Amino acid sequence: MAVQNDLDSPEGRTFVHFAEKVAEYSGGDLTIRLYPNEQLGKSEAVLEQLTMGAVQLYATGSVFMQKYVPEIRWISAPFMMDDRDHWVRFSHTPLVQSWYKRAEEESGIGILGDLTGVLRGPYRVMLSDVPVNSLEDVKGIRLRMYSDQTAIEIWQTLGAEIRVLGWAETYEAISRGIVDGVTAPISVVEGSKFYEVAPYILRTDEFYQSIAFMMNQEQFDALPEKDQEALLKAHADAAAFSFEAIMTHTETAVAELEAKGATYTEIDLAPFVGAAQALYETWDENGTLPEGFLEAIETTRAK
Repeated sequence: MAVQNDLDSPEGRTFVHFAEKVAEYSGGDLTIRLYPNEQLGKSEAVLEQLTMGAVQLYATGSVFMQKYVPEIRWISAPFMMDDRDHWVRFSHTPLVQSWYKRAEEESGIGILGDLTGVLRGPYRVMLSDVPVNSLEDVKGIRLRMYSDQTAIEIWQTLGAEIRVLGWAETYEAISRGIVDGVTAPISVVEGSKFYEVAPYILRTDEFYQSIAFMMNQEQFDALPEKDQEALLKAHADAAAFSFEAIMTHTETAVAELEAKGATYTEIDLAPFVGAAQALYETWDENGTLPEGFLEAIETTRAK
């Protein structure tokens, strides 16, 4: 099982909990061997290993499955959702579920359990080596970004200069002045130590997300039913564990980061949302958005 983060982080402890529960529920028939910190390569390489069956599980954001179905890039549309519950309802729509079904048919990669079950976040921040207190301050910041065109274009619209880099390369890239900052879930900031080189932390609530347990579907289907059930039960346990671990961590994370010299800021994000909305309107007009996307967003808003 390939994972991106350190096993001491809240996310990492969730993966360890999953591995322990798989061993317990399968009666020792299954063993999960964890490879943290991108030891098996960056996302592109791990997805290839997953399709070939060299890796059985890969835990990260499902947005990387856009490689197989481009519409999946919109699962994490920045500055579009009202709150996490809105995002969960949207993710469970037939439209979104059809994207992942097509991805499974195209690549052989399925999703273990509920796509939205394992918490990531619970909110996102931008870390930078200079203060950011307004949308104006974003202009010209060289921002590390993952390989996702939606996020890239949104942040370019907000004024940032984008550099696509691997997660494990980010700390050094900031320390060497290659980039000025990075976006991340608040839960991984302390473990990644990004605050050491980018001590200004701005809460962005950019989008809501989960950690998808992507799996080689053929290998899962070949398991005895009892072992399939063990994996699904362990995933459900890991989902519950993730909420407890991450929410507990978040309660003290900001204070601990500030004690280490970081500066945490919350601002009015309306200008960010407005600038992003203008781009979504352009995308709607030129046919870039998937058919039914805006309708699914609207119909899943809380009434």
